[in-house]
Amino acid sequence: MSPEVLTSLQDAFARGESVALVTIVSASGSTPQRVGAKMIVHPDGRTVGTIGGGCYESDALGRAREVLRTRTPVLVQYDLNDDVAEETGLICGGQMQVFIEPLEPPPALYIVGAGHVGHQLGRLAPAVGFRVHVLDDREKFANRERFPAADAVHVAGIGDWLAGADLPPSAYLVIVTRGHRHDFDALKAVAGRNLRYVGVIGSRAKMARLVDLLLADGVPAGWLRELHAPIGVDIGAVTPEEIAVSILAELIAVRRGKTSDDAARPLQWAAPALRE
Repeated sequence: MSPEVLTSLQDAFARGESVALVTIVSASGSTPQRVGAKMIVHPDGRTVGTIGGGCYESDALGRAREVLRTRTPVLVQYDLNDDVAEETGLICGGQMQVFIEPLEPPPALYIVGAGHVGHQLGRLAPAVGFRVHVLDDREKFANRERFPAADAVHVAGIGDWLAGADLPPSAYLVIVTRGHRHDFDALKAVAGRNLRYVGVIGSRAKMARLVDLLLADGVPAGWLRELHAPIGVDIGAVTPEEIAVSILAELIAVRRGKTSDDAARPLQWAAPALRE
């Protein structure tokens, strides 16, 4: 990997940004780049490195942005004798395969609420690769003794801290506070932000009431439809430990692209005001 590609990847990860890595994995005949040539594609379309330029690089760019959307790698075959290549003047007389894969930084999980469920989730999540950040306004609950594996523990007003926090687009936000008021403050503070996952614990009845309050306060319905609520895979969980397992299972499913549209956005079924 060239220094410029490696630096671009490191900088993206430092920002919490996912990228697509485009790599020539096989080549035969005359091709403008050798096997192993790499190109980084950022979500905004910026590229670093090259696989040779021309029409096939442009095509790879488009495919890379789709890979970022779906988080599913693809293997693409290019025949450099085809008519499209001829129109660009890049007839090299060869063929090559390009592997395009999404690369994601270790995901940051923000646990809002350090009570029983938040405590268990903070204990389990680091073991499967989440970088845990804990937020609560009570130092008795949000402390290093209870969350020794967390990257950070914040004791602050929930709404105020979230409103000022620079959360990366790849962040997962799980709201498990002790009351409706704190849930409302948390959601209001992050409303409209493009995050990988925002979920709230609670019953359907609770969520319906909370949605009504948020809509009345000007939170866009379209953003609310993307919420995960009630959260967790239905495994019949009862104890805080079991509930944390069910939440973590859903986070993993979202991370690995294994949720259906309905499963990913159950809130529209829980809250009548959001039904389309």
